[in-house]
Amino acid sequence: MQKRIFFATLAIALVATALMAPLASAQTNFAGGLYFNAGFPTGDFKDQIDRNAYGLSGQIFYSPGKSPLAIGLELGWMNYGNETRREPFSTTIPDVTVEVTTSNNIVQGFFVLRGQMPSGPIRLYGDAIVGLNYLFTETKIKDVDGGEAVASSTNQDDAVFAYGFGGGLQVPLYSRPARQGKPFVILIDGGLRYVFGGEAEYLKEGSIWRENGSVTYDVIKSKTDMLRLHVGVAVRF
Repeated sequence: MQKRIFFATLAIALVATALMAPLASAQTNFAGGLYFNAGFPTGDFKDQIDRNAYGLSGQIFYSPGKSPLAIGLELGWMNYGNETRREPFSTTIPDVTVEVTTSNNIVQGFFVLRGQMPSGPIRLYGDAIVGLNYLFTETKIKDVDGGEAVASSTNQDDAVFAYGFGGGLQVPLYSRPARQGKPFVILIDGGLRYVFGGEAEYLKEGSIWRENGSVTYDVIKSKTDMLRLHVGVAVRF
């Protein structure tokens, strides 16, 4: 079922870009952007972690010639929970206290196929994505007054296949024409994606139990589907 959805989305994106081809005009070939992300788990994933994820991402695209079809890469990170506590540095140095922070994170990396309107006051686009969800939980210790971590350990990690579809719109803020130098356009960019994530093993807040100097991990296993919002600034150059 999921494969059929992916290939249907891909076909729709290709058809949409073909229909939009007459709208294309002479444009720059590269685009990139930086974004704030909010992830909203759905299905089994929501049942397990029951909170949203927040983070940052970056994208870069190439559009061959005047084509409204673009290919690109995206890399993003989101956090879905933290726990912080203070502990003695060790049993032999109990008079030195450190801050211990455990964070639960998702890194997403995707190849992106985009059909886009290259011009106009509002530029709509549709995306088909395929890549990976990488979930990891990491514990770090540092001085209670801040500074760099002095030690860290990855408690649990897993990488799974992910794919999805979505769309959005871009609104130009500033455009420099070719007669003034190399042309570029700055745009506000916002969009939504639905990401179908494979079944992963991961931890959440409260999944680590510590008792009498030993540690136990309550590992969760579920699919990692989510609806993801991104808002940021893009540049075409």
